[in-house]
Amino acid sequence: MKLSVRHTTRYFFDAPARGIVQSLRLWPADCASQKVLSWDVSAEGALFGAHFTDGAGDRTALASWRGPLESVTLEVTGEVETVDLFGVLRDHREKLPASAYLRQTRPIAADKGLRELSAEALRGMDGASALDRAHALSRAVRGAIDYAPGETRAHTTAAEALDRGKGVCQDHTHALIAVAHVAGIPARYVVGYLHADEEGASHEASHAWAELHVPELGWVGFDPSNACCPDERYIRLGSGFDAQDASPIRGVVQGSQPTERLEVEVVVTASQQQQQ
Repeated sequence: MKLSVRHTTRYFFDAPARGIVQSLRLWPADCASQKVLSWDVSAEGALFGAHFTDGAGDRTALASWRGPLESVTLEVTGEVETVDLFGVLRDHREKLPASAYLRQTRPIAADKGLRELSAEALRGMDGASALDRAHALSRAVRGAIDYAPGETRAHTTAAEALDRGKGVCQDHTHALIAVAHVAGIPARYVVGYLHADEEGASHEASHAWAELHVPELGWVGFDPSNACCPDERYIRLGSGFDAQDASPIRGVVQGSQPTERLEVEVVVTASQQQQQ
């Protein structure tokens, strides 16, 4: 499948900003499940620094703007050809060992509820394969946290989302990482794009899912929000320990801190459907 992406991010300030510096991870990497056909990241007035690939295999660049600035716009456009590998991440070049993704951070810290959810999901599975155990954890998270937009916030933790029983893809992903860590399974947060409408309509949302490390397969993606593994509808952008660490755009505003308003639009369309 060929997927076209238009991702626009706009920042508006109530008072002119003296300058802005951002770290951008907005470039998908080629791997067995996706091939980048074209990709462009532009920002009027920005000075881009050198690009580099970090230990997780994600391409990163610094961008800076000199003020005074009343607004800043980032525009990402591109086309990626994707295939369904049942969530298995193959031919992705990275240097970090899987064990690095057992690290605990505040959003994915496991409380009593998450530990109990992990144990219950794996009850009676001592002889099961690592892949079956990973699937069981993903199903448990989806069953415990209903998909409900507007019920959580950017800083909601996995434990808080489980306690509420409601959340969005960020909450499902944090919770799955947490219960995987309880079971001793390395897991990480993945951000990307999703073409969600089989009718061909655009899908106006970026997306998040988790990758769990399965010894016989390597990294395997699980999307509890959609009860599936990533397939040809998904474009993988980058990864991290949690949502903040995996964020495609991180930055600071120089000088006095003006009030910031953010607008984000992500449109993913299928430019060529697979032959039936």
